[in-house]
Amino acid sequence: MHAPRASAASDEAAASFWRPAALLSAGIAVGGLLGGDLGHALIAPAAAQTAPAKTTAAPSMADLIKQHEQELEAARAQQKSAAEQQDKLKADLAAIGADRTKLNQELIDVAAKVRTVETRISDAEARLRPLDARETEIRTSLDQRRDEIGEVLAALQRAGRRAPPALLVRPEDALESLRTAILLGAVVPELRTRAERLATDLGELIAVRQKIATERDQLAADRSRMTTDQTRLTALVEERQRQQSAVEKDIESERGRALTLSRQVDSLQGLIAKMEQDLKSAAKAAAAADQKGAPASGKPNLAALKDPGRLSPAIAFASAKGMLRLPVNGTKIREFGRPDGVGGVERGISLATRAGAQITTPCDGWVVYAGPFRSYGQLLILNAGGGYHVLIAGMERISVNIGQFVLTGEPVATMGSTSRVASILAANASQPVLYVEFRKDGTPIDPGPWWAANEGEKVRG
Repeated sequence: MHAPRASAASDEAAASFWRPAALLSAGIAVGGLLGGDLGHALIAPAAAQTAPAKTTAAPSMADLIKQHEQELEAARAQQKSAAEQQDKLKADLAAIGADRTKLNQELIDVAAKVRTVETRISDAEARLRPLDARETEIRTSLDQRRDEIGEVLAALQRAGRRAPPALLVRPEDALESLRTAILLGAVVPELRTRAERLATDLGELIAVRQKIATERDQLAADRSRMTTDQTRLTALVEERQRQQSAVEKDIESERGRALTLSRQVDSLQGLIAKMEQDLKSAAKAAAAADQKGAPASGKPNLAALKDPGRLSPAIAFASAKGMLRLPVNGTKIREFGRPDGVGGVERGISLATRAGAQITTPCDGWVVYAGPFRSYGQLLILNAGGGYHVLIAGMERISVNIGQFVLTGEPVATMGSTSRVASILAANASQPVLYVEFRKDGTPIDPGPWWAANEGEKVRG
């Protein structure tokens, strides 16, 4: 038996809630969200009752020509933009000229921007992973409830009085249709729970997809911004090294001698001693580190870090505890003093990084070695003064020369796409890994006390 209707007015109100257009919209939107055979299975029975069959015409030759013209125009615009960017870089470099102070400041600023964007990209990727997983989970759940969804949508369609038109609607319209069905729980109580559950899942799917779209848009913008900044940074680094080469005429011969010396020693301590003794520029850097290093006593003069034209450390390395920034954005995977897995202990720290990540100097110092060394891959050694050395290994490319003085935060190298340190390769690390070691008078020391606890305490050039 059917329940008697209260009045003609209530009958019309109920009918207005169950408009076939809205009901079919729910099916179409659910099908659009789920995609594939499931979407077709849910939509086809309703649409076939009233909508005339449609055929999709193949694109005409004029349409194809127009499409190719648009693609060509887009390529030309991109090429023009790249050319304008190159012209601007050339103009900026010309304006900097031989002003070392300006060049250093620009290098530090752009390198900091690149590392900031790298952090934002990593954070966005981390937020996207659970969102993508949740979307897959909801879609799988809806797919498994194919029959239930079909029954609910078919019941909603039968409740309408008018023939449903074939409409394409937004997912939000589907959610609104389902909410309307919930309001009619008093009329069709057996559909209420099922429609409610479907509406909840559909609403969450819509929200998750909106969040994913927002995150991906921001991610794309950040990647574009980083590409622009990296292009600028590359040009600045090349200009810095060009100026350095003009000053140091024998850089190539020194580099060759450094590689020869590196093959003659078996340990890092031996390498440092040999380099600073035998190479002209390295010996000069070591002497400058001993003579010009800031005093270790007293309160550090942080204002001195703001001078990009300095030629000696602004802060003594021993006084910089708790203020240094890690040379790369990454996650610590090995700590100083922990077992190294081969019967010894770790002498430094290892950081898993992004492919192509930017490496900056954690402190002021003189480059006493830059090149490959045994199982360390590409190795950079800085003399920070006061008997301290900073060793950084595992990069793909080093962009500074032996004897060069570098400032805190200055770009000195870039990571590759795989690990290059032998001990890390043996551990099957899936990401590039940077190795960092501090030494005092040739002995490895714990770098932990030097790293800043938070962003506000980090030393910046």
